[in-house]
Amino acid sequence: MSIYLDHAATTPIHPKVKEAMLPFLENHFGNPSSLHAYGRTVRQAIDHARDQVAASIHADPGQLIFTSGGTEADNLALIGVATAMREKGKDRVITTTVEHHAVLDTCRYLEKIGFQVIYVPVDGHGRVKIEELKRAIDDRTALISVMYGNNEVGTLQPIEEIGKIARERGVWFHTDAVQALGSEPLDVRNLPVDLLSISSHKINGPKGAGALYIGRKVPIQPQMHGGVQERRRRAGTENVIGIVGFGQAAELAMANREEHRDTAQRCREAMLDTWRREGLSFVVNGHPEHYLPHVLNVSFPGAETETLLMNLDLEGIACSSGSACTSGTLEVSHVLKAMGLPNEISRSAIRFSFGWGNTVEQVTEAAKTVARVVRRLTKR
Repeated sequence: MSIYLDHAATTPIHPKVKEAMLPFLENHFGNPSSLHAYGRTVRQAIDHARDQVAASIHADPGQLIFTSGGTEADNLALIGVATAMREKGKDRVITTTVEHHAVLDTCRYLEKIGFQVIYVPVDGHGRVKIEELKRAIDDRTALISVMYGNNEVGTLQPIEEIGKIARERGVWFHTDAVQALGSEPLDVRNLPVDLLSISSHKINGPKGAGALYIGRKVPIQPQMHGGVQERRRRAGTENVIGIVGFGQAAELAMANREEHRDTAQRCREAMLDTWRREGLSFVVNGHPEHYLPHVLNVSFPGAETETLLMNLDLEGIACSSGSACTSGTLEVSHVLKAMGLPNEISRSAIRFSFGWGNTVEQVTEAAKTVARVVRRLTKR
């Protein structure tokens, strides 16, 4: 048995995406900046992919900058806006304690170069404390960055409410929507965000391709120099193969979003129902109502995350933790720490994430295996 339940980490490439990419591994090899036919063919493919990705978030294609992934998009958003706004006397950035490291580590870099960063706490479900966020905003605030949906526990943040607060205070607002693309109805025409990061490999596209939506009036300093690509905001010859694959993946994700959500929700319920029938002791981490259906973070008190992962891997089940292994020691997830969970809960947490290729029957079988492994390890 081999069951992949780690789609929040990365996803398999869809056959239609592979099919769209293949010509650019063979005959269509031109540089998109070249004026001859080889270049024009590739330029047209990039333009088409930009249209496809922009449509997935209802953006104008001209507002989309292709990047190497979500991490680069986050870096460009935070550093680009912060440095541009410092010229106007604004040197404060606000984020939360549960962001992806692509945002948190970028904020730590900003602190090193003189910016003040406020890390707003979250409640026990991982949702930002709105009143504390409001209090953190002052006249020197340049940017707020809050993720759309958490990659570890799946909690959805109140993006519309935060966006309205930001606009009332005249502060730019960025959201990392990498985990939300293909699951949530992202529409930048109505969503009060100024910058939004997305990534290809989380929606059955290739790795190495991402994008940043930038609102028309947002000031941003390029972080890469040496060319006129991406309207001079991101220099470097484009990753044509990745961009073409991203475009096809985005189109498929938009077309299949409701089906994806429904399947993910049914898989989630099947896993939880199986454990309830088995009489297994477990705790679901994250918000009980506002969550990404494809992300399920669960703790099994009495067991250890690392041991669980190794045993499940031996059983053919691929899942992950919110923890990072450093020098052989297991470090508790910063997200679970920020949520204030007891050690017994945070040190026994596992993330299961569902996606294309998973079925309810498959997940039910995996849940039975999890129950058997947990019982063996906890001797319950």
